[in-house]
Amino acid sequence: MIKLFIGSKGSGKTKTLIELVNNATASSNGSVVCIEKGDKLTHDVTYKARLVDTDYYKVYTAESLYGFIAGILASNNDITDVFVDSALKICGDDTAAFEIMLGKLQAISDSVNIVMTASIAVDECPAGIKAYA
Repeated sequence: MIKLFIGSKGSGKTKTLIELVNNATASSNGSVVCIEKGDKLTHDVTYKARLVDTDYYKVYTAESLYGFIAGILASNNDITDVFVDSALKICGDDTAAFEIMLGKLQAISDSVNIVMTASIAVDECPAGIKAYA
């Protein structure tokens, strides 16, 4: 299952994501992964979640983000939740590629919850992306 939080910058998406990550670590019987651009969530996300910085691994496109998430899921069958902050920004703000990536992730997310944030105005959001919001 994929859930996407969209809205303009400063609308509280990251704060909501942090709460969801921390709640998931408290209730999950498996592993929780939080992917971010940079290292701004280090002090907000509980140590029980695996926090991964895409800048460190040179993930800058939608295709590389898909491969990155797929690789994380392939390496650990115990992952129950994956959270991605600033997903559209990680993808270089390429909404067309982002939409394709969401479809590909949907196909491999049968047993994992994937929650992402994307800074895009709701009225500017393509229908294919808005479907996951």
